[in-house]
Amino acid sequence: MDKRTFIKTGVLSAAGLVVSSMTVKGVTSGILKKSRRRKRTEFIQPKLPYAFNALEPHIDRHTMELHYNMHHASYTQKFNEAAKELGIVEKPIRHILAGVSKYPESIRNNGGGYMNHVLFWNMMSPNGGGSPSGLLLDAINREFGSIEAFKDKFSAAAGTVFGSGWAWLIIKDQRFVITTTQNQDNPLMDIVENQGYPLLCLDVWEHAYYVKNQNRRYDYISAFWNVVNWDFVSRRYAFWQKKAANHA
Repeated sequence: MDKRTFIKTGVLSAAGLVVSSMTVKGVTSGILKKSRRRKRTEFIQPKLPYAFNALEPHIDRHTMELHYNMHHASYTQKFNEAAKELGIVEKPIRHILAGVSKYPESIRNNGGGYMNHVLFWNMMSPNGGGSPSGLLLDAINREFGSIEAFKDKFSAAAGTVFGSGWAWLIIKDQRFVITTTQNQDNPLMDIVENQGYPLLCLDVWEHAYYVKNQNRRYDYISAFWNVVNWDFVSRRYAFWQKKAANHA
């Protein structure tokens, strides 16, 4: 199995995709297709979905190179080392984080750093910015009054994170909630105050913006809205809706 195939199958597994039936000569057999994927031997750092300079002038190339090649790569390496030592490298990342309280800090810090960045790169796009549409926009308007009000509240939350951390839009108890986490914690973890399904996230560690913006975090937050990948956020929302409907 090559790296691209491995990443693809890993993403589908993490999304909860299950093949429930197969068709033989046009007839649905109803027999579950057995997965032939090999057992995972490590967590892969996915390739960036765009070039390092693709988000300029909003997010600069130098920052992206340092952020991806050094910070995310380091979290990935250290997470793999800790997961292999504990014998949990075959577990889905969401299961590991959901029970992170029973693991050492190395899993919490590096597993969180690994997963948060996997999400974060996809939260941005060279063709991003503007506003969402469809069901996602409707849901945001219901919860916050308008997309502008949502952006203001999210930006305020991101700007007031003390030290290093993340800002999130999550679904908790069927509602949209803006929340923050310290360090590399995320809403999937059983140790955070607001647990939920992440829709949108913003990294507010200094390494995410200091090269270009120095200590002007709010300039970085403002720039982020120009590259937000609303299509990706919408797909996450649609996946959550489908999953919720199946468990209703």
